[in-house]
Parts: sequence; C-alpha cells; structure tokens
Amino acid sequence: MAYFDCQNLAKWVWRLARAQHGVVALSQLLELGYTMSAIKHRVAKGRLHPVRRGVYAVDRPEITRKGEWMAAVLSCGQGAVLSHLSAAALWGICRERDRVVHVSISRGGIRCQTGIVAHRRSGLEDDATRYLRIPVTTPIRTLLDIATHVPKGALEAAVNEADKLERIDPEELRAELDVRNGQHGVRPLRELLDRATFTLTDSELERRFLPIARRAGLGPPQTQARVNGFRVDFYWPDLGLVVETDGLRYHRTPAQQARDRIRDQTHTAAGLTHLRFTHWQVRYEAATVEKTLEAVASRRRPTVFGSSGT
Repeated sequence: MAYFDCQNLAKWVWRLARAQHGVVALSQLLELGYTMSAIKHRVAKGRLHPVRRGVYAVDRPEITRKGEWMAAVLSCGQGAVLSHLSAAALWGICRERDRVVHVSISRGGIRCQTGIVAHRRSGLEDDATRYLRIPVTTPIRTLLDIATHVPKGALEAAVNEADKLERIDPEELRAELDVRNGQHGVRPLRELLDRATFTLTDSELERRFLPIARRAGLGPPQTQARVNGFRVDFYWPDLGLVVETDGLRYHRTPAQQARDRIRDQTHTAAGLTHLRFTHWQVRYEAATVEKTLEAVASRRRPTVFGSSGT
C-alpha cells in the first residue's frame, strides 16, 4: 500500500471515528480498502484497539459511553439499533440501571456477546432512526420498550422529560398508542397518559371537589374568583388559601407554563398558600387531596386565643 494511500486512508478512518464516537467496525475498515494484515498490524502498533467483536477504538482504548453504545450497535451487525434503557439514556429521558447495553436486532440478526442484551424483533426499520449519529429506536418506540421495565413513577418522569425535551408530542403519542393497540408497552403508557390528561367538566369538578374540602374541615370557598388579578378555581379568603385544578397536564405550552409560574409566584408573594391538584386526583385520589387540604388548613387557620386560658 503506497504511503500516500495510507495517509488518505488514515484520514478517512479518523473522520469515520469522529463521526462514530471514536470507534469503527471491521467491515467499515475493509470497505475503505484495508486488508486484514494491515488491520492486524495497526492493532499490534496500538493504533487500533479492539473494544468488541469486530469493532475497534481508534488511537486510544478509552471511549465515552456514547462510544460504548455505538460499539455495541456496530458489533451486532447491519440494522441493529440501540434500544430500551440504553436508548432512553441516549435520548436523555431516563437513566440506565447498569453498564449493560440494550440493542434491538432483526429476528435473523447476528448473535450478540457478553455485556449486550439483544432484543430480536421484526419490522425494526419502521421504529429506527439516528440520534447523535447513533442508530437508535425512535422516542415513541423507546417509551414503549421501557414501559414494562421501569416503575410507574420512572415511566411518568420519562414521558415528562420526553415532552420537555420535545422528543415527543403527547397528543401524537396517545394517537400512536391506538394504532399500536396490543403491542408490548401500550397498556401502561395508555394508563399513564389517560391519567395525566384526564379532565372533568367544571360542574363535575365542583361536584366532586367541594365534598372533599368539606371533609377536610374547610368552609365553602369562593369559586372562579379573581385573586391578585387572576381567576382561580377555589379561594378561601379566611385561610389565605388558593386551590387550582389542572387537566391536560401534558398539553401545556411553554407560554402557558410561564403564565402558571407567574401566577403561582404572585400568589406566594401576596402571602397566600397556593395548591394545585390534577383532575385525576380529584376524581380518583380524593383521600390524598383531603389529607393535603386538612394539613394546610390546620396551619393557615388563625389561632383562637383564650380557649386555653391564655
């Protein structure tokens, strides 16, 4: 191999390695024109460092976690993609539990090795994309994959984070679940989204919330009153307590969220206690709502002097 050709090949390898987080596959080196003897020579000289079967780190053996993910995908062959908790970590919506890498491969794909959990599936190409140049399952497929592997709280946090990072649109996700009805992971995600976007009518909300407030020891509130320039759902002037209820929690735009923060801050600055409950809580978690109202009201209720002889 001529010296000039070697220089050119080295440049192409460096470009490829930079694009792939420091790693290259044996098949890619062969496609560039390297022979097996040339590859073995570079391994012996410390220019290539085997990190997985058929995958090398270029120049130095240390690679980042993204490099480890890319190496795992490359080692599993054509069409393999990062998936499950590894994909969720790449998308930034959920942390990994350990150093095992999850990769999805076609049903006839290459058998993977130690440190890789291979998930065989058909139709993988429809759920595959690239992020930071790493082949990975789409955000929706990733959420479906982790839905039965993480606790409910962690799944809700992942959906919230995916929404915040604009990886998904909750309405599109909910519609996609209907299309994928019966697939693995659909049920827990549907239950979560239905809970998060559950909305009562104004009359139904009042009918269910007011008895909860009474059981908590609160008197009748003002409803739809204007407080500090904002319309609020329920207001107890004697307690300095404002309660608002949120439906469609995942559907708040950034501008609406900013207005919510300003409203909450304004009430707090005025010395009021401000509580928010979801419509789902009012309908299905009444005991929790009651307990919270009772605790807050006991702290906000004025002390009656003289009852103890003081």
